[in-house]
Amino acid sequence: MSSSEYMPAPMCLIENDVNGKLCVRKDAKVILDGIKEPVVVVSVVGLYRTGKSYLMNRLAGQQSGFALGNTVESKTKGIWMWCVPHPKKEGHTLVLLDTEGLGDVDKGDSKNDGWIFSLAVLLSSTIVYNSRGTIDNNALEKLHYITELTEQIKIRSAEAADEEEEEDSQFVQFFPSFIWVVRDFTLELVIGGKKATEDEYLEFALQLKKGVGKKKSDFNLPRECIRQYFPSRKCFVFPLPVTSQKDMTHLEGLQDQDLAEAFLEVTGHFCDHIFFNCAVKTLKGGHRVTGKLLGHLVEIYVDTISSGKVPCLDNAVVVLANVENRAAIQEALKVYQTGMEEVKNTFPVSIDHFTCEHQKFSILATSKFMKCSFKDENGEYLKKLEEAVRIYYVDLLEENKMTSERKCRDLLNNLFSDMNKRLQNGEYSQSGGYELYCRDRDAIVEQYRSGPNKGVRAEAVLNEFLKERGPEASNILHTDTKLTENERQIKEEKENTALLKQKCKEEEEKRIESEQMIAADNKRHEDRVRQMEEKCNQEMEQLQQEKDRAIQSKLKEQAEMLNKGFEDRAKNLQEEINKLNNEKELLRGGGGGIFKDCVMPLLSPLVEMVPNLLMQRTMMKCLQGKR
Repeated sequence: MSSSEYMPAPMCLIENDVNGKLCVRKDAKVILDGIKEPVVVVSVVGLYRTGKSYLMNRLAGQQSGFALGNTVESKTKGIWMWCVPHPKKEGHTLVLLDTEGLGDVDKGDSKNDGWIFSLAVLLSSTIVYNSRGTIDNNALEKLHYITELTEQIKIRSAEAADEEEEEDSQFVQFFPSFIWVVRDFTLELVIGGKKATEDEYLEFALQLKKGVGKKKSDFNLPRECIRQYFPSRKCFVFPLPVTSQKDMTHLEGLQDQDLAEAFLEVTGHFCDHIFFNCAVKTLKGGHRVTGKLLGHLVEIYVDTISSGKVPCLDNAVVVLANVENRAAIQEALKVYQTGMEEVKNTFPVSIDHFTCEHQKFSILATSKFMKCSFKDENGEYLKKLEEAVRIYYVDLLEENKMTSERKCRDLLNNLFSDMNKRLQNGEYSQSGGYELYCRDRDAIVEQYRSGPNKGVRAEAVLNEFLKERGPEASNILHTDTKLTENERQIKEEKENTALLKQKCKEEEEKRIESEQMIAADNKRHEDRVRQMEEKCNQEMEQLQQEKDRAIQSKLKEQAEMLNKGFEDRAKNLQEEINKLNNEKELLRGGGGGIFKDCVMPLLSPLVEMVPNLLMQRTMMKCLQGKR
């Protein structure tokens, strides 16, 4: 089911309950739970009555949807969501979040505004700040929520934060991209007498003032926060969409031909930038977020805020990892069970076929788990999957044996039915009956062995069956008057030799079964180690990408500071860059250690199994030697 089918229009995702606390709408959470593909999450924030909803409707490819207010009353309360198929990335969903207007005079709750802003930052891969007029000091002062982010968002858990002081510079590794949209811009983009780009205009507006004192500190603070927290910055300047004030209040009802060409042109550039450049939402550590994961993330953060605590990225990742890894076990086990169910329908099968299929589907199950899981650092959940697969495998192994045993016994009973009638008729009780009995019995055994698809218990069942009929053969032997006493002894020895030979065939059957199971287990463990190594390398690469993104942002900022003569800030930035580079080198150089920590715990079941398997082989050889 595509997202467009279950989201024909936006719906409220986060609202305030009767007590004023933030809460998640269950119907919206259900929608997110149904989206299994990666999501690109774009949030728009800004003062109320600045036209945020219009932009979101255009991103959704619709003329209307998110409510556009045409009065001083804010139309959007809480956070509204619209999930649509991503127009440029197949297999992805674009999640648009329209937030309640900041500074709504009707609500008058700046604390709630701060949490709405923080949630937009926490949930988004790109955040769009929408304002009107110009980017001046007044506009930046109204963006004071950005200066409070470090108080309302924590990166590490309290335990980790106690060990090492949390630095503001770390936020750039995990925060979304930042886009400032300036609406109803009527000035010329000229700086220092030269025509400037929109991005240059933003950087000019974010310039810092030299000197000390509260006034300069207050001026610099919001600018420093934007520079320090967000890995990339972009600006779009929109001219007036229409000339009539009356039309300005009814944008939703206007067609493209009613809007200014320059306004439509910027709108197109803005939408293209979002579609082509905005990344998939990722967690700390680089794990790509699906709609289902986003729903869990919304609940975690909102519940944390409602309980009076500060949302923490590390804690959220741990909770999400537990949820996702449990689900990954079920998904992976389902892959194994579905595949082996087809094998079960063909029981009984040979041990060779059984172990090959077990090996194939257990490898596919591990692959499915690796794809869905993340941060299973000690292999805890992979071990649980292995145990679940092992239990299912052992049950199937026993069922295959029982099916084989039933089939073999039914086959032998059917083949011996005519011979049983002859036995009842006394055909073997006369002189020369033993020779006739052996001829008939050996013919049946040969016919039994030539029959196909008897499964893993073929020789064992035959051995038991012949042992059960041993007294019968012995009785016929000793009552056959044609044979001398000496001939009876020779025939009896031959009978015992045949039974021993049949026992050897049974043991050989078990030996082959054991060796094939050992080979299959070894192959599965080798493949599991390979997949774990690939997973560890992938997660390490994601961590390095986080560092790279932060380093590039800091280098760009450092160049700007040096260019403007802020040597002290440039020096501080260099220290941050050095620290990030050291962390990146530790990741790269510690690959073996990380691999060891990730993979070695998974090998312990194999290490424990090997001595037992070797002991089984040794015992088999001893038995064969005695015979």
